[in-house]
Amino acid sequence: MGLFIRQDDNRSKLQERLAAELREKAKARAEEDGRSFDGVNDSSYLKDTKQTTSLAWVWALIVVVAITISVWLMFLNGQ
Repeated sequence: MGLFIRQDDNRSKLQERLAAELREKAKARAEEDGRSFDGVNDSSYLKDTKQTTSLAWVWALIVVVAITISVWLMFLNGQ
């Protein structure tokens, strides 16, 4: 017979303290490196980009139709 250990979703005080310490260490290390917490210095890679317009579904529909026609033509050519 095995030993059944009951585990709850609740964290013990020790686990909470360790998690808080690790978060603080990671935050301090990120600040020392001069980076933000996620590792991105700035968002310059987003410069000169634009959001998708509301007509994006039209382009998706055109692509689906083109693929469907291509498959249909290949099927007809194979007979």
